[in-house]
Amino acid sequence: MIVRHLARVLLAWSALALVGAPARAQRFPGGGGGRPDFSAQFGNPDDFWSHPEFAGNPVYDGRFTFARIKYRGYGHFTNEGPGWAHDYPTADEHLMRILKEVTSMRPFILQGPVKGGALVALDDPALFRYPVSYLSEPGGWHPTALEVAGLRKYLLKGGFVIVDDFGFGDWANFVEQMQKVLPGVRPVPMSGKEPVFDSFYKVDISNVRSVRGRAQFFGVYQDNDPRKRLLMIVNYSADIGDSWQWAGQGFIAVDATNEAFKLGVNYLVYALTH
Repeated sequence: MIVRHLARVLLAWSALALVGAPARAQRFPGGGGGRPDFSAQFGNPDDFWSHPEFAGNPVYDGRFTFARIKYRGYGHFTNEGPGWAHDYPTADEHLMRILKEVTSMRPFILQGPVKGGALVALDDPALFRYPVSYLSEPGGWHPTALEVAGLRKYLLKGGFVIVDDFGFGDWANFVEQMQKVLPGVRPVPMSGKEPVFDSFYKVDISNVRSVRGRAQFFGVYQDNDPRKRLLMIVNYSADIGDSWQWAGQGFIAVDATNEAFKLGVNYLVYALTH
């Protein structure tokens, strides 16, 4: 069975890959869907927070590299930093290890202190090197005009975005910002029968749960038409990145972790083949 196979894969490498949780920065108050002022602690809120484990982006060599979108400000700030940085870099590295184990792909995983993938801003031309990108905690996402234009261009030129880790109240901000990116956009509820859920593993989305309850999935399609290209998959009321991060630590059940990895692999395979 797929679940048993993936569980064996997890057990095979978790002892090596998950020796312990990485050190994190000190916790500070804040968060929420707005833009709290943390300038006294961290500097200008219009700058990017510097992740203590970021050692530079991988040297681009044509291999598939996972890209995480970073955004300005300190929305949803915790001990892991602002929302865009939650679960980084461990979640990214673990997903790439699973992708390598179960497919013929050889993605970037680790080289020296650089691990997991790339951190990229939406207004950075380097974004177009990465066909798939990941946006965490969209409640804290308040893109500039240049970032809005960058994401619009990325999506329309073939980029695919995974949106994950919604907190309570985050939906309104996500829709507001996406209206700037694609005016008139309407995220479409997904039934689970869409090809993205059967691109590598057959995933029953009714089995996907998180600490926030049963997950819901939405698609952002070209021209709001489900018959056209899927531009963005939205994991609402879900946090599959959390399962990627803590795989093998016992904090999240194995079956939930397996479903999260299956979804991640499906998203990547689908994006690269459609």
